[in-house]
Amino acid sequence: MRILISNDDGIKSPALLQLTKWAMKLGEVTIVAPKTEQSGKSQSIDFCGKIEVREVDLIPGVKAYSVDSTPADCVRFATAGLDTTYDLILSGINRGYNLGEDIVYSGTLGAVWEASRLGIRGLAISTDLPTFESAHIYLDEIYDFICSNKLFDQSIIYNINIPTEVCGIRITRQGGIYYSDKFVYCGDDMYVQEGAPIMYDTNDPDIDIDAVRSNYISVTPISVSRTDRVAYDILRGKVKAIKL
Repeated sequence: MRILISNDDGIKSPALLQLTKWAMKLGEVTIVAPKTEQSGKSQSIDFCGKIEVREVDLIPGVKAYSVDSTPADCVRFATAGLDTTYDLILSGINRGYNLGEDIVYSGTLGAVWEASRLGIRGLAISTDLPTFESAHIYLDEIYDFICSNKLFDQSIIYNINIPTEVCGIRITRQGGIYYSDKFVYCGDDMYVQEGAPIMYDTNDPDIDIDAVRSNYISVTPISVSRTDRVAYDILRGKVKAIKL
C-alpha cells in the first residue's frame, strides 16, 4: 500500500513523525507537509505565486518534502507534482480537536478533502493538547476498527478525534459549533483572534463533540459536498425550472 502523510502543524511536528513510524507498518510512506504551521487554512490553495518545495531528511527510508503552502497544496504536489498515486492519505496527528462545524476551517481536514476530490481514501486525525505526543498509541485499534467494519466501503474520508482518556471507539456525526472566538486588540491597529471551546453537552454520544467528551474516539464519515441534500430533495419536487 502506498501512503501519503501530511498535516497542518508543519513538517517539524513531532506527531507527524509518530504517525509516519506507525504507517510504515502498512506500506510505503511518503511525507509531504507544510513548511510552517497552516492551521485554519481549510482546503485553500495558492495558484497566484511560486511555491517552494524542498526534499528533507526526516526518517530513514521515507521520502519527505517541505512545501511552503497549505495542506491541500501538499496533497496536490504529492499527486500532480510527484506524479504519484496513493492508496491512503493520513493527515495529522493534529494538535487540538477538529470537531463540529469548526472542521470547515481545518487544514487537517483540508488535506483529506483534497484526497476525496482525487478519489483517494483519507483519515484526518486529531487530539487535544495534553495527548498530542501520545495519541499514536491508539492508531492500531482505530485502523482495525476501520478495516474490520469495512468503513471505506461507505465513505472514503473520515474525521477522527482521540480524547485524552479513551474508553472506546464509536461512529459519530458532525455536531454544531465547538469553538467560540473573539478579536483582541493588541494596539497599533492590530488584532489577534483568540478561541476557546464552548462546552455545551447535549448528552448525545452519536455527536462527535459529546462522544469525545464521553471519552470515545470519534470516527465521523465526512464529505466534500456542500449540497443540503434534504433541502434539495424537497425543492426538486416542488420548484420547477424556468426559462429566461
